[in-house]
Amino acid sequence: MEIKKLACFLLASFLIFLITLAGTGQGRLVTSNSPGDNVSDGVHNLYQQPKLLYLNMSLFSSEDSCTETYGFLPCTTTVLGNVFLILVYSYLMFLGAKLLSGGSEILLEILGPGIIGGFFLPVLSSVPDATIILASGLSGSTATAQSQVSVGMGLFAGSTVMLLTILWGTCLVVGKCDLENSVAENLKDTKIFSLTGSGVSTDIWTSYAARIMIISIIPLILVQLPHIFQATSLSHMAVLVSLIVSVCFVISYSLYQIFQPWIQKRRLAYAKHKNVISGFLRNIKMHTLERRLFNDDGEPNKEVIEKLFKTIDENSDGSLSAAELRALVIGMELEELDTDIEGCVAHVMEDFDTSHNSQVDVEEFVRGISRWLKNARRSAASLRDQNEHSIRLLSNFHLQARKEQDRLGGQNDEVVESIQNANWHATKAVLMLLLGTLIAAVTADPLVDAVENFSTATSIPSFFVSFVILPFASSSEVVSTLIFAKKKNLRMASLMYSEIYGSVTMSNVLSLAVFLGLVYFRDLTWDFSSEVLVILIVCIVMGLIASFRTTLPLWLSLVAYALYPLSLLLVYILEYVVGWS
Repeated sequence: MEIKKLACFLLASFLIFLITLAGTGQGRLVTSNSPGDNVSDGVHNLYQQPKLLYLNMSLFSSEDSCTETYGFLPCTTTVLGNVFLILVYSYLMFLGAKLLSGGSEILLEILGPGIIGGFFLPVLSSVPDATIILASGLSGSTATAQSQVSVGMGLFAGSTVMLLTILWGTCLVVGKCDLENSVAENLKDTKIFSLTGSGVSTDIWTSYAARIMIISIIPLILVQLPHIFQATSLSHMAVLVSLIVSVCFVISYSLYQIFQPWIQKRRLAYAKHKNVISGFLRNIKMHTLERRLFNDDGEPNKEVIEKLFKTIDENSDGSLSAAELRALVIGMELEELDTDIEGCVAHVMEDFDTSHNSQVDVEEFVRGISRWLKNARRSAASLRDQNEHSIRLLSNFHLQARKEQDRLGGQNDEVVESIQNANWHATKAVLMLLLGTLIAAVTADPLVDAVENFSTATSIPSFFVSFVILPFASSSEVVSTLIFAKKKNLRMASLMYSEIYGSVTMSNVLSLAVFLGLVYFRDLTWDFSSEVLVILIVCIVMGLIASFRTTLPLWLSLVAYALYPLSLLLVYILEYVVGWS
């Protein structure tokens, strides 16, 4: 379907090009005052028929000439002509980015995370940006490259700012749910646009992704150090150092992405273990009735624990079997633990049976229960008074354990099914990736030329043109994240914001590495202080917001939206009022 749509669009565009950009015709003008015997004796008094784009558009015409990209793609020096070309090439670039995104998702479903999901797919997602950045500085002389490279910087800065402001805020508006006890209730949206009563909740891994995004700005800081300390003679060396650091960050981030599922499973297993403990202790409290599990000094009441052991030990043989431990497990809220009775019994047996004889004697039971009670008191003491009643203390510990597991994203909202016809889907994914890469590579150069020509025709700096327009053409995340937002649950909210932070991180390291390599090897001048400052401000502000909170109220969308025009205004003031460049 994507290929058919692409073919139709190219055919329609070609026909329009034939009409709007056809060559001029020449001939002798015949008027009503001409003699009746109109016999041609050669062409003279030429009348030139203008192109359609020039009809009644004197305000948008130009006498300048342009160079056709690749020697055959159309070009124009008029404002409207370049607007048309920018729209055409931007749409083609968007199709390329969408094909890359679609192919990546299919491969991820077939092959899983690992090296494919951790390294190759993040790199492929940055291909559209990388091709535009390369196209902005590879062609022409050094002077031409220095002039056009601002298009690449505009895309680089614009992508980061757009993702963290417009898209971030829109995802919050679309995915908002009612906030109850500072947590978003899945699929519940009754408070409409309450700035404090609506919002989204994410898991802790999303906060980690935001922190990594903040760390990824280190290469940008390094490349600016000579300008900060007014040592511009070291600027070229700083570009090289920052390039090396960026490449190291790309490798490190890819390794983190590869091993993140393993780390996440370990953390989630610990959270479930803690949840089993809390449910088990609450159930024990029900069996001990009014007897206190803690002494007045806050230590576990061993006498009560020993009496509980004797109650459970049905055959009075001085040890508990797995069957006897079931008595303590029955009644637990197992649906919250993502396990069954046998799983809980095995969990308790594994933790208590230090002698590994499949039996729990009285000493092992007292020692195990005491250890769990102390852990519960330490965890709950950070929230409540240490001297509170044991029932309330265990309830607080249970709530804390449940909240921690939710923040880690322990519950699955979707059932992943096996892929049918995996070979066919893998072939389709590879073809989509190849076609997307080809479209991005071929479209990048004419798109940069169209932006540069539009900038010349309108006297608008090319940085601002590319800052506003190109990110929407090269970012396939816009569609997928909004789809996630409409699901209105914690898992999808975590996925959409993780994708945003991950895209910005890859831009800050991989796209920057491509840009720095271009500047270094073509011996260009690094003079982008105001642009870098805008990227740093937006990344730090939005990164800090997401790093230390997993619930995002709706009012934060206003902060995000405000940062976009403020970023453009700041660059304009620093460049053209203060005169940083």
